[in-house]
Amino acid sequence: MKLDILTLFPEMFTNVFESSMLKKAKDKGAYDYDLIDFRTYTENKHNKVDDYPYGGGAGMVLTPQPIFDAVADLKAKQQSQPRVILLCPQGEPYTQAKAHELAEENHLIMICGHYEGYDERIRTELATDEISIGDYVLTGGELGAMVVADSVIRLLPDALGNEESAAQDSFSKPWLEHPHYTRPQDFRGHQVPDVLLSGNHQKIDDWRQYQSIKRTYERRPDLIDESTLSDKERQLLNQIKAEQGVASDNGV
Repeated sequence: MKLDILTLFPEMFTNVFESSMLKKAKDKGAYDYDLIDFRTYTENKHNKVDDYPYGGGAGMVLTPQPIFDAVADLKAKQQSQPRVILLCPQGEPYTQAKAHELAEENHLIMICGHYEGYDERIRTELATDEISIGDYVLTGGELGAMVVADSVIRLLPDALGNEESAAQDSFSKPWLEHPHYTRPQDFRGHQVPDVLLSGNHQKIDDWRQYQSIKRTYERRPDLIDESTLSDKERQLLNQIKAEQGVASDNGV
């Protein structure tokens, strides 16, 4: 995958892409990236990329010319039709499903906004996707781009070195991930569940599935669409509801 990030502050990304898993994935060839200061594309004689909004109002607005020209140049260099992602608080709420979708692409361009916002023509004529990482406002789109990049890159083939790990992440399925334990078996009187020490892989898998469904029901019931559950998942969910004194969907 080729990842191009348009930003006024490319230095913010250096440690992110040159550390930990993202560096290892890059070194393996899972992806390549470029950080582009779109100020270098401006035709403004004062090197500006923003201006006052028509109609008045507070703040400055990013002008279309530098960003349009930067995207056109990147498309030409890669000879591609990439997904052009606008990071903004008005965008589609970001999900693991969206990360999987983007991980299938060969070329992504992310645009990090700043100031009051974008000229609307960037949104309507250039962007293919608008993404928000949450219902809050940040100084710019850089942190959002880092979040999206990290979540997408870890899904690329060979990026983690363990495909099963990514497949079992929270949100990769409808359920949150089950609890994990490691040594010591007894930590200050708190024990690892016996089933995990049993060596019975079927019992361990059953326990993990139960715990995953239970954790999701207790913490994020909004994630559960009962119409899509397997028979076993529905039975476990009904069991959990019964244990907590809640009527199940079949009246149990």
